[in-house]
Amino acid sequence: MGFIAYKKEKTRGDVEKKYTKTEFIKNLRRFADALETGRTFSIQIAGENITVPQHAIINIEHEREKGAEEIEFQIKWEN
Repeated sequence: MGFIAYKKEKTRGDVEKKYTKTEFIKNLRRFADALETGRTFSIQIAGENITVPQHAIINIEHEREKGAEEIEFQIKWEN
């Protein structure tokens, strides 16, 4: 299980990094804390620093494809 920045077809600006379960839990906990306290969330993914603003839209998506299933936590915002 990994924390994935983008799952869609890669474009020049997309980055992705797989995390261990421990790293994923740590980052998810930090993100939840930021949401609860109204702060921005910062994370480094594949060497790129990313800051998620407070107004980001969050959704959870479930996909089925060719016998595989996936849950994505999506965090979207406009700059």
